[in-house]
Amino acid sequence: MRRRVLLVFAISVVLLACVYQMRTASADEWQPISPDELKMTSVPEAPGAPAVILYRQVDRDDSARTGNQYNYVRIKILTEDGRKYGDVEIPFFREQGTIHGLKARTIRPDGTIANFEGKAFDKTIVKAKGLKYLAKTFTLPDVQVGSIIEYHYTYDLQEGLIFDSHWILSDELFTKHAKFSLKAYPEFMLRWSWPAGLPAGTPPPKDEHGVIRMETQNVPAFQIEDYMPPENELKMRVDFTYSEHDVEREPDKFWKNEGKKLNGRVESFISKRKALEQVVAQAVSPNDAPEEKLRKLYARAQQVRNTSFEMEKTEQEQKREKEKEINNVEDLLKQGRGNARQINWFFVGLARATGFEANSVYISSRRQYFFKPAMMNASQLTGDVVVVKLNGKDFYCDPGSKFAPLGLMPWEETFVKGLRLDKDGGAWVDTSLPQSSDSKIERKADLKLNEEDGSLSGKLTITFSGLEALSRRNDWRDEDETARKKFLEDQVREYIPVGIDVELTNKPEWNVASPTLVAVYDLKVPGWASAAGHRALLPVGLFSATEKQLFEHTNRVHPLYFEFPFEKDDEVTIQLPLGWQVSSVPKDLNQDAKAALYVRKVQDDKGTLHLTRILRSQLLMVDTKFYPALRAFFQNVRTGDEEQIIVQPMAARAAN
Repeated sequence: MRRRVLLVFAISVVLLACVYQMRTASADEWQPISPDELKMTSVPEAPGAPAVILYRQVDRDDSARTGNQYNYVRIKILTEDGRKYGDVEIPFFREQGTIHGLKARTIRPDGTIANFEGKAFDKTIVKAKGLKYLAKTFTLPDVQVGSIIEYHYTYDLQEGLIFDSHWILSDELFTKHAKFSLKAYPEFMLRWSWPAGLPAGTPPPKDEHGVIRMETQNVPAFQIEDYMPPENELKMRVDFTYSEHDVEREPDKFWKNEGKKLNGRVESFISKRKALEQVVAQAVSPNDAPEEKLRKLYARAQQVRNTSFEMEKTEQEQKREKEKEINNVEDLLKQGRGNARQINWFFVGLARATGFEANSVYISSRRQYFFKPAMMNASQLTGDVVVVKLNGKDFYCDPGSKFAPLGLMPWEETFVKGLRLDKDGGAWVDTSLPQSSDSKIERKADLKLNEEDGSLSGKLTITFSGLEALSRRNDWRDEDETARKKFLEDQVREYIPVGIDVELTNKPEWNVASPTLVAVYDLKVPGWASAAGHRALLPVGLFSATEKQLFEHTNRVHPLYFEFPFEKDDEVTIQLPLGWQVSSVPKDLNQDAKAALYVRKVQDDKGTLHLTRILRSQLLMVDTKFYPALRAFFQNVRTGDEEQIIVQPMAARAAN
């Protein structure tokens, strides 16, 4: 009997190995290329397109706890401009998974093949203003007009991300033909929807024996614009939602049940009241004011080692370190570590043990999608914050965000719908949104004008505060000092509309939960003053480059979307050479558009110029019908920044 079992087991292993080899071999094979594809010079459905996607395949496998997705793309290069698609960018999120098995090649117009033999690199891509992401990048060989380029790869997802499944149908290029499949996780119920609709003539997805399939054709190209909502929110897509039980048709009942389950987890974690009271006794004084108590409790919660901000460890590393599971606040305190969510729960427990009313709020980030409770997808509530009642008002915070000071949350957690948990199932709330004055870039320059070459030189101090500081700390937390220094110097190059020499001279505090991030520079701006006869002209807008080409296009396809309200305050002092005089300065400007403000002043103080500029925006989402008004506002900003100060050198005065 034992031999028979062993024999059956051995045969099963062999069969599984064969299946795996077949799947691997299949994935490595290229799709056949037709003569028509090689001869193609244009596509009637996409006139003037620089390139089109001939074929795209996405096979998602959620059948195990760790999912993966196989992707195949074939692109036809139609014009000289289309050759840029030979520089391939595959977007991904490092915390969500890894890309492997990449193969790529170029098929020349004569049918000969040049295989990609190089290496792909990780790179931060800025696609449009306000839109950047991490991408796996590589360049295909010998890409010509008439070439076909194609590549395929597998995206292995982190454990648990099978519950966030999507097919993104739209692409930057017109897609001629595409196939999608999803092998569902077998232990849960599954439903799907297409919030932005399906391409014309596309039949809805079908379940074929546990594999969901869909085929589509002639998918329009997706237009990318500066400052638009998350791409995936606007693109045609299919969303998949898993649930443990039969699909609940009433959202209120669904979320009551989910809320009770989530609340049970929080209450179980913070149930060790004695341990919490001991921490409170050490952290705060009975005489502290309520806000001071909360500040001290927040700081104590952030002292816990935050494993969510550490590089992922392998199973072997975890075993070697013998790290035990953190099941409650006692475990967290004994081991001195916890993930971001556990640290937030710990803070809830501390606040309650001090007498505050505090609750956990489960949220969905607005970085990639906008959460809709009506979709009844609990797996989208991937984040959480804490709400505390302080002086009679709800106060939102996130100690689990390593660099967030009290009262500040990452921008993607602000102004989002969240489920405020309690024993009755909770209620929907909207998290707070900081005012523009709470997230500033303050640029203070103390400069001298050189009469020889018209250059400016001196010191520049930039203070990033609020979300401006926090977003930079989060974006650059895994980079070294050299990369961070270059980033901060490049920021200044982005602000000033001419070539400059700039060097960071201080060491900003990157790894602290501080309201500000301060950078100090030596700055030289060559040729800022230009000769005009016997006079010299100085533009007013030293830091105007960011707004110089903003919203140039007359028409707008998508709504405008800003990550958070912001303010830019500039104070520039320019000391003129001895004997120089100011002939005229532009009039003060004060353009108040309620949700946006532009103020500019220029003052002459006996040979020293003082320039102040304020640009403030309280905007978050702007409908396309208001785009002309917003565009006009920023055109006025550009006009104001381009005005000139007229100065008269000493030699010119003597000649006069």
